[in-house]
Amino acid sequence: MRALLVDRSAPAGLRLGIAPDPEPAPDQALVRVHATSVNPGDLGYEAAPEGTVPGYEAAGVIERAAADGSGPPVGTPVVTLDAHGGWAELRAVGTTLIGTAPRGADPGALSTVAVAGASALRALRRVGPILGRRVLITGAAGGVGRYAVQLARLGGAQVIAAVRDPATHGSVLRSLGADEVVDNPATVTQPVHGVIDTAGGTTLVEAYDRLAAHGVLVSVGPGTGETFPPMSFAGHAGRHERTIVTFFNPEGAPMPADLTWLAEKVAGGAVDPGITARTGWDNAADAIRSLRERLVRGKVVLDIT
Repeated sequence: MRALLVDRSAPAGLRLGIAPDPEPAPDQALVRVHATSVNPGDLGYEAAPEGTVPGYEAAGVIERAAADGSGPPVGTPVVTLDAHGGWAELRAVGTTLIGTAPRGADPGALSTVAVAGASALRALRRVGPILGRRVLITGAAGGVGRYAVQLARLGGAQVIAAVRDPATHGSVLRSLGADEVVDNPATVTQPVHGVIDTAGGTTLVEAYDRLAAHGVLVSVGPGTGETFPPMSFAGHAGRHERTIVTFFNPEGAPMPADLTWLAEKVAGGAVDPGITARTGWDNAADAIRSLRERLVRGKVVLDIT
């Protein structure tokens, strides 16, 4: 099969080459990949061994069903998640990490579901009930942030989106469901019930300071060496029992149902995946460079042609 392979001598450390077809385990399906989405977490591939096929998420069609009878049958459109293997024509992936998708849906849009979409959905669940409550989302113009704004709105929250440049992103975020757009969590005047933080650093610290009593901050980003000032964790002045929750996407409730639900929302137009750059996988080096240098916000999609 053709695949994007780790090659430190090539531009961006990747080359389009030939790799052995994966041989699925009994609880894995073989997927014919049509599109993949590049995530910030994918960019650590350069530390992987030469010849590794990177890629967390991919959308495609079941080529061979799992031998143990689990998962979708042959020919089913699917979205998939794994630690590697998404940037290839064929992918072997466990059926616990596969969601089904509506037929005829754009695989490029579907390819954004497993990381950004599921991270936002599962993070919002950790906040707890949000109907009628104030939810602050940092890094709201990014892939996870855009999903979180829309899903929080669908859940009935009053959504506050924090983004570095409201003049550029404010109108889009409001069209996606944000009630308020700010450039800094510190400017939010009223306490919030929950925070989905994708930025880390001082933004996380400031967002935590906005939490009301019993509020929950879910940290989705990798963190950047946060430093909290004295008394940040004191429980006085309406700050009783505030919580910071760490986050790992595949843990928690079974993923197939979440991935399937998200794929249906994206395919039906209820949720916009926010694709800001899309190209063929032969241009992967340029696409990855633009993401690494923060030249694009939102999702970068590679079509596997």
